Amino acid sequence: MSFEKDDKVVLSDKHSEYDGETGTITQVVETMFGDATYTISFEDGQEAGIPGDSLTPAEDVDDAEAEDADTEAEDDA
Repeated sequence: MSFEKDDKVVLSDKHSEYDGETGTITQVVETMFGDATYTISFEDGQEAGIPGDSLTPAEDVDDAEAEDADTEAEDDA
């Protein structure tokens, strides 16, 4: 899966101090093999050279809040 600059992603890398954290892509670098690596910015730092297979899209907070509100409204009905 490919990502673009400013996408919100979750890093899955057990060797990183940011494993499991949500960050924002600040840079996309294409390698000579046509693959992309990413620089991800987190609240307290950044991680560079991350391959796309270590990233998953972060659930949009607004979407999650909207789903919660819909569920609560259904429960009240």
